[in-house]
Amino acid sequence: MSDSLTTSERTMTQLKADCESCFGLCCVALPYVKGADFAFDKTGGSPCRNLQSDYRCSIHTKLRESGFRGCAVYECFGAGQKVSQSTYGGSDWRSRPETAQEMFAVFPVMQQLHEMLYYLHEAMHLEAAKPILKDLQVAYNKTESLTELNPSRILSLNVPDHRVLVNDLLLRTSELARAETPVKNSRMGRGSDLIGAKLKGADLRGANFRGALLIAADLRGADMRVCDFIGADLRDADLSGAKLTGSIFLTQAQINSAKGDRNTKLPAGLRIPDHWKK
Repeated sequence: MSDSLTTSERTMTQLKADCESCFGLCCVALPYVKGADFAFDKTGGSPCRNLQSDYRCSIHTKLRESGFRGCAVYECFGAGQKVSQSTYGGSDWRSRPETAQEMFAVFPVMQQLHEMLYYLHEAMHLEAAKPILKDLQVAYNKTESLTELNPSRILSLNVPDHRVLVNDLLLRTSELARAETPVKNSRMGRGSDLIGAKLKGADLRGANFRGALLIAADLRGADMRVCDFIGADLRDADLSGAKLTGSIFLTQAQINSAKGDRNTKLPAGLRIPDHWKK
């Protein structure tokens, strides 16, 4: 890793998937069902038939075309390499089969902890969240310490209870960040059902899309600046020409699940997906 990276940039790199340093955990530990996102059924703990001996995916460059859109939009937030290289010290599940099932159980717990770290890290770097910066730092340090536990202790964690504490801080962060951007559309709110909604060119600034269903919504040219997108479902939402700068808790995985074009304005740190360029 380049020495020119800042501490914040290094942290964000660690909170993004590094498949080269992982033992293909998402391709083994997680189950999926044949449908729009997966081409066949797979049980949890069994390797995907596309997983190679070097833990790389044989269809990685053509996941969408091969019927694995679900894989193309999955993000472990760096949990894969953490479990592989830190929790298990670089010992893979093939060479140590006695640890395999434990490793597969640890991975989804670690993924939840890393997701919380990702959001807390973003919150800590928002100017609007300065009034609660110390609380955010404490929560971040506590969550990070949980990721350093041994496998048995990780599996005994009460993650839902810890998530409640973290979520409270993220809610306060959202309120502070959106305080000066009044919402103009009364339809917008936490957990809104906006599946297929016609919102082309709408002024949605400052909306709380936390947990909202925006599946296949027409958001072309919409102004979605300073919105909260934590947990929002953007699958097949059309973001062509939409403005999302300044929005918070929006992930690359969410963007990857949507449609858009080169005119879509994204928050710093997110990129235009390759399939948007086609």
